[in-house]
Amino acid sequence: MSELSRTPLFEIHRRLGARLVPFAGWEMPIQYSSILDEHAAVRERAGLFDVSHMGQIFFEGPDAVAAVDRLVSCDVASLGVGRARYGLLLNDAGGCVDDVIATRLGERELFLCVNASNIDKDRDWILHHATGDVRIEDRSPTTALLALQGPASARILTRFAGTELALPKRFGAARMSIAGLELIVSATGYTGSPGFELACASTDAERLFEGLLAAGAPEGILPVGLGARDTLRLEAGMALYGHELDDTTTPFEAGLERYVKDLARDFVGVEALRRIAGETPRRRLVGFELVERGIARADYEIVHEGSIVGRVTSGAPSPTLGKSIGLGYVPPALSAVGQALGIRIRGKDVAAQVVALPFLKPGR
Repeated sequence: MSELSRTPLFEIHRRLGARLVPFAGWEMPIQYSSILDEHAAVRERAGLFDVSHMGQIFFEGPDAVAAVDRLVSCDVASLGVGRARYGLLLNDAGGCVDDVIATRLGERELFLCVNASNIDKDRDWILHHATGDVRIEDRSPTTALLALQGPASARILTRFAGTELALPKRFGAARMSIAGLELIVSATGYTGSPGFELACASTDAERLFEGLLAAGAPEGILPVGLGARDTLRLEAGMALYGHELDDTTTPFEAGLERYVKDLARDFVGVEALRRIAGETPRRRLVGFELVERGIARADYEIVHEGSIVGRVTSGAPSPTLGKSIGLGYVPPALSAVGQALGIRIRGKDVAAQVVALPFLKPGR
């Protein structure tokens, strides 16, 4: 097995007593204290994540906007400077190469934040499909990314800065100099709680991480690992690549149609989407909750009237809602809210029902 990569914050994680596990080729903290405590901190106060394993691919030049617009399913051409948007990279069959956040930093500069496990694949795919006068640079090896999430995030970032800040609003982004550090601050995240993602030079990562923990101490901030990150994103109904999304899954199956621009436009994968747009998808992603005692886990079978009809892609107890929830693919005829299903857990079919997504409504 190849050696695991480590982020610039690895030694801090060890000092904080994190439990470290392999994830997408990296040695990452899954938890520091307890997943429940870390989850609650993000929902109620603030949590700080090291997400430096994520990729950062930059585009600069006269045709940068047009190039990214052709690569990504969402509308990048209309994206204003200082704005970010969720979208998909699609293959020629309409399947998801990756899900990304596209951020426009300037008139001729954008970057894509891509999943850690897909950095090499995405970079190769981008270089193969990009057109026009654009320079493409993978800055992942020299960039660290922290996620400050939770209702106290803005106060903590302001305290760290030592001055009032004009912070970006939701899905806004800006280059900012804060406490002597040059950052890209994006009002984005993967938790369903308000917060920011902060990109900096790898050499500044320790100072930023430790500074934010100190500034957040009066607010009860906690460092948070991948365990709580997963329960948080699940409550928010957010897809995880390799679970809900892969190269064989189309946006129509995954319920991501709203992140696909007009099919009259030209972008990679659009021809396949045009062919299947009028067809009923072979399966649909649904959210479900168990109505009997049990915990749904990834790859458990979903059943209906004793027959296997799908599989769970993600599942866990929801710390906020106090119930067991999950995501999974089922035939369209079984995807309506309220539909009764079963989850086969250790040979027993445990009752479940389809519910609306996200599980945790905004403002809860």
